Amino acid sequence: MHLGSSAAEPEVTSRLPAFDEWASVKSPSIGRSDQALRRYAQLPTLTLAGGVAFWAANFATSLLPVAAEYRAALSIAYLPMVLVESLIAGLVVGLLVSFFLLRLYDGLPTESPMLKATLLSFVALVVLTIVNWAAGSAGGPSDASRYLLMGTLLNIPRFLALGIAVGYFHKRSATPGRPTEGPG
Repeated sequence: MHLGSSAAEPEVTSRLPAFDEWASVKSPSIGRSDQALRRYAQLPTLTLAGGVAFWAANFATSLLPVAAEYRAALSIAYLPMVLVESLIAGLVVGLLVSFFLLRLYDGLPTESPMLKATLLSFVALVVLTIVNWAAGSAGGPSDASRYLLMGTLLNIPRFLALGIAVGYFHKRSATPGRPTEGPG
């Protein structure tokens, strides 16, 4: 009984839930996060596959005479571009293509994962071409449109290889009943 209260008034105490009661409350988003983790579990594999495919295609196209002319016109060093920069760029583009493939898989127009990933990689190519065009129009060689076309044509095999690799590894990991061990 508190001071100043009469005996006729009941004592009102508020009871807060104990810590265990708070911990037992389930959030509706917990189930969705488990589903999202399962959905994006393939992301590292797809990113790596796309990055390596981009890098390999870049290595192959860098041996062409037109690529040498393109690098000379834009003062691009051969070894850093082929060995490091193309792998980093491939991993970044591979991450974006893989993420959007996993995120928008059902909303893309075709049934084949390879075509879906290739479509997304060509969207990335278009965006990159627009960015290169905007950067090239600000200043650069006098033949800026020629080098923009050369760069775009050199990028087509890179982005095509990236899309095919991401789609192939997505299809391979999504195939039900795939054996995990060899015969015997």
